[in-house]
Amino acid sequence: MAVFEFSQWDGSQSFTPQSADALFDQLNDYLMNYGEEVLDQLADLEERNAEALELLMQQGFLERDEEGKFRVTPKAIRRAGSKALDELFQASRRDKLGRHDTDHRGAGQTQLDETKPYEFGDPVANLNLHETMRNALARQGAGSRLEIEEEDLVVHSTEYQTSCATVVLVDMSGSMTRFNKYGQAKRVALALQSLVRGKYQGDTLQFVGFYSSATPLTERELYNSAPKPVSIFDSRINLRINLDKPPRFIPQHFTNIHAGLQLARRLLRRQSAANRQIIVITDGEPTAHLEGRDLVLIYPPAEKTARLTLAEARRCAAEGIRLSSFALIEDYFYLGLVNFVEQMAAVSGGVSAYCNANDLGNMVIESFTRGRRTRRSVR
Repeated sequence: MAVFEFSQWDGSQSFTPQSADALFDQLNDYLMNYGEEVLDQLADLEERNAEALELLMQQGFLERDEEGKFRVTPKAIRRAGSKALDELFQASRRDKLGRHDTDHRGAGQTQLDETKPYEFGDPVANLNLHETMRNALARQGAGSRLEIEEEDLVVHSTEYQTSCATVVLVDMSGSMTRFNKYGQAKRVALALQSLVRGKYQGDTLQFVGFYSSATPLTERELYNSAPKPVSIFDSRINLRINLDKPPRFIPQHFTNIHAGLQLARRLLRRQSAANRQIIVITDGEPTAHLEGRDLVLIYPPAEKTARLTLAEARRCAAEGIRLSSFALIEDYFYLGLVNFVEQMAAVSGGVSAYCNANDLGNMVIESFTRGRRTRRSVR
């Protein structure tokens, strides 16, 4: 696993990329791990190597906002997601990924070897030109200019794929800074977005970052994000914060899976997709939960926080939402975390797994592809 160290450039190293693509890929490695903090440092680079930044801007990877600050473009974010997807999977496997198959046939995205006569409304892109011309030739005979009639038209049959609404919950707590865990979680989430955008336009994919709270993230906000810095270091913490009258300072680095699941469930209620699922990526047991309008922060992890979080997992399952939870284990075998994600799978009838950051991608995408709706009544 690559390890990245980020510091202000001192001008001692030459910066001569072979192309804008290669230059952005280098920049992207740091953006994945450190977020927009890297963009804030580009002004210093501009003073010393304006040519590199000009190249990125000319090729559409960087632009300036209204305040003159650098920001990545949609093209750059799409490249980051596509590159992440390419790195995760071999080309021979990609065609098998992301399908939500049914027995129905219709105008879908996957062409089959079978053909059928053209019917009004069939996509012209599915035209089988070889069979169409052969039909016209058989009808007219050889020796004259070939004229194609509607009755000659043949199209490929297509496989209908049901839509799927997915919410990816990404842990933004302070511990995700270690071992490039957050950078890898971002890569997986953006790779999944690239897969959906490229192959499964009928699906919806939303991101939610959870920390002491939980918030929806656009693709750009996810790309620019970083874990919340640890702000208090007491060995035991038990805080209750009224959100209607919050103090000026609220520690943000805790792990509120409870709030994340609540928000994801609300987002999925608005979706009419046949399949709905939540994918949770975390590296720690929950250390925060909500009680009405109170935010409760507890460390070490408390039984009450776990109980309320598991109750929310049950509610998701009761609404027909499939829940998959992935625990990132890097520097030590944290039995409490593994036990917790296994409990979430048990109460929701969902999926749980633990892995290191490098193995996360294949496991998440495999879970996504199996995310068909299964309505359960969980007691």
